[in-house]
Amino acid sequence: MRVNNKPILTTQHYTADPADTAFVFIEFQNEFTSPGGKLYDAVKDTIAKYGTIENAQKVMNGARDAGCTIIHVPIAFESGHREINGEYGILANVKAGEAFTASTWNADFCDEMKPQESDLVVKGKTGLCGFHSTNLDFMLRQNSIKNVVLSGFLTNCCVESTMRTAYENGYKVYTLMDCCAGTSVAGQEAAFEHTFGMFSIPTSSGEIMDSIKIPVV
Repeated sequence: MRVNNKPILTTQHYTADPADTAFVFIEFQNEFTSPGGKLYDAVKDTIAKYGTIENAQKVMNGARDAGCTIIHVPIAFESGHREINGEYGILANVKAGEAFTASTWNADFCDEMKPQESDLVVKGKTGLCGFHSTNLDFMLRQNSIKNVVLSGFLTNCCVESTMRTAYENGYKVYTLMDCCAGTSVAGQEAAFEHTFGMFSIPTSSGEIMDSIKIPVV
């Protein structure tokens, strides 16, 4: 896989056992993924360029069939967003826009990425990192996970925050460029070209499916 005409790391020399591999899908919720979502316009160009939703759905279904652990990481806030008190930054903007309000269509998983009965759904995410304030690490350890494959929204925000913590926690981390989306194509490509290789093995949906022998569905 190439970014700005430069190759990035692939999984061609890596293999992983589905029994100790988890695919972690971050915030595939209508607020980001669907027309009418408050943040859809901000990410729709990146979604269109990389086929984010289609690729993530393909990987999710194939990984589930191969016996990998599937984990969904939603974010949600109670009406009024009283959990957030900051005056600047992305969370302040989320509060101002009343985004990801719990028990609304906006916070629901998009149709393509709805959890199945065998999947796990993380609880408690009200910040950027998928580990902080949640039970994600507990789920990974309870299922004897060694390899964590990340995708979702936003590439250089929640995905990156989760990636860094997973790396420091000792997991072997993969990030799927064509299953992520950010607020600009340039920002997405910069993240994968300059940052993600420091804390993960940047790769693609096709390469990870081949390395773990996930059938194409």
